[in-house]
Amino acid sequence: MTRLLAIETATEGCSVALLQDGEVSQRFALAPLGHAALIRDMIEQVLADAGQALSAMDAIAFGQGPGSFTGVRIAVSAAQGLALAIDRPLIPVSSLQALAMQSVHDRVLAAFDARKGELYWAAFERNAHGIPVLLGQEQVIAPERILLPREHEWAGMGTGWGACGDSLATQLADRLLLRCPEALPQAADVARLALPRWEAGLYLDVTEALPVYIRPSQAEENRA
Repeated sequence: MTRLLAIETATEGCSVALLQDGEVSQRFALAPLGHAALIRDMIEQVLADAGQALSAMDAIAFGQGPGSFTGVRIAVSAAQGLALAIDRPLIPVSSLQALAMQSVHDRVLAAFDARKGELYWAAFERNAHGIPVLLGQEQVIAPERILLPREHEWAGMGTGWGACGDSLATQLADRLLLRCPEALPQAADVARLALPRWEAGLYLDVTEALPVYIRPSQAEENRA
């Protein structure tokens, strides 16, 4: 029986999930601030709900971003700390891919509000196993610079569709099946995406796990 603990804090959603024997349980809270304070209690609650100890986990999965710089760092550092404590590997999962996993549609345009008039943006298409596969690359980009797909129907997921989605919706017209600006990535989907990677041996040592920011931090921009 595979057991995975997953953490996702890249956006204002803060969540922890446990996958065991194919079933997922989760704790989730909307918390624009305070992820660090919430995460420890959530981990304890999810483990207690499942009647499991941290040491019973096979690996720790985490949302590696992109998203809030602080939120992404919290997920990475929490996952590293847990993995070190029990000597287990880590499985990083794209937070945009976890967002796309929520949709029942085959093709998803996932977008977080990246502030500064930009979006974290990526397009996904489900494969035969139901996994959203990245088309092209994840980007941080102004909405007016996005090259929208010319074919097929799409679902729009994520806060970017609330912050900057009107012009994109207009361009897609009837090819936009729906948009869900309230959708946020969740640890349950991080766990589901991590499972086939675990089964394929695609996991990392603690020292290899890194956040994905896409764009430089404000401090890096100031130094430049």
